[in-house]
Amino acid sequence: MASMETADWNEDKRYLSIVTAGSPQELKARRTACQDLLLEQLNVIPIEEWMSRVNAMHDRIAWTAVNICEAQMKEAGYGLPPCAYSFIVFGSAGRQEATLWSDQDNGLIVEGEPDALKQSYFEAFGAMLSDVLEEAGYEKCEGKVMCSEPLWRKTFTEWKRQLDGWMNQLEWEPTRYLIIASDMRHVAGSEQLSMEWREAFHAGFVNNRKLSTAVLRNTVRHKATINLLGQVLTERFGDYAGGFDVKYGAYIPLVNIVRHLSLLHGVWDSSTLGRLERLAELGKYEHLEDIRRAFLTALRMRVNTPYTVQDGLLSSSDYISESDLKNKQLMSELRECLLLVRRLHKALQRQLRSEERRQS
Repeated sequence: MASMETADWNEDKRYLSIVTAGSPQELKARRTACQDLLLEQLNVIPIEEWMSRVNAMHDRIAWTAVNICEAQMKEAGYGLPPCAYSFIVFGSAGRQEATLWSDQDNGLIVEGEPDALKQSYFEAFGAMLSDVLEEAGYEKCEGKVMCSEPLWRKTFTEWKRQLDGWMNQLEWEPTRYLIIASDMRHVAGSEQLSMEWREAFHAGFVNNRKLSTAVLRNTVRHKATINLLGQVLTERFGDYAGGFDVKYGAYIPLVNIVRHLSLLHGVWDSSTLGRLERLAELGKYEHLEDIRRAFLTALRMRVNTPYTVQDGLLSSSDYISESDLKNKQLMSELRECLLLVRRLHKALQRQLRSEERRQS
């Protein structure tokens, strides 16, 4: 049964009103109102519950954006979608770990075989949907992981061919695409298509040690964040001199480590906390509870980094400021988190060397 706090949140009119927005402008206004409520709740409720609420908001906005886009396509003369499709998300959205300032990471799965009608409709649909989401406050992804891009907008048949290609190449770039794809989560449209996509994706990892090793090779690349004396390494130069990049210094390394272990053992969950739960059920690893605590610490620190507000929307560098690092409690927690990350990375580096010797 849902807690009273969760029930109150699910019944809040600012949250409920999102799905009745009829335009990107209305959607943005309702997002802003909901966002204000979430900011009031930050550090009041547990971080995992707060993140769940933030991502429930993002899902409602994305679902509504899809409906708005369908209506706009009809008005523009394209008619109704020519077949079933699925709107999917990747990155932090796929892991249900998006912040209030996360950008777009999404794609489309289109039913069946490619043809001219599908290509024409969904090329326009993908571009329009990305624009609707941008108007609602989601910046376009610098890495172009968006439904407006052909690489992430394909028929199911084309997706299977692309996934097979990435899995057979084992080089840095295709493996990076696979890692992005592994966080896929369904948001709108045909759930069946998303399920079939996930089945095709995970089938490629079964008894495929070379592919798991390629993912591990990408996973262990990580810049040093703590020195041999256990001191946290902060930025030396630039706009964030004296600060610490908590996203890439603590949060992403933990995400990557848990993802690698999950792919290795056929765990289908896309969220880091869900993956940790499934891994714990296997009984193969120590320190999973330590990883969970460190991950929640990294999440909490990330969502508390300084942000700016422009036109009602939040923006953050994901850097803990130099002044905040003077807080002894915060620095102690950060140091403990980074020491664990270093130990885990060293263990994975040993595992990688062993696998590469075995496969050579």
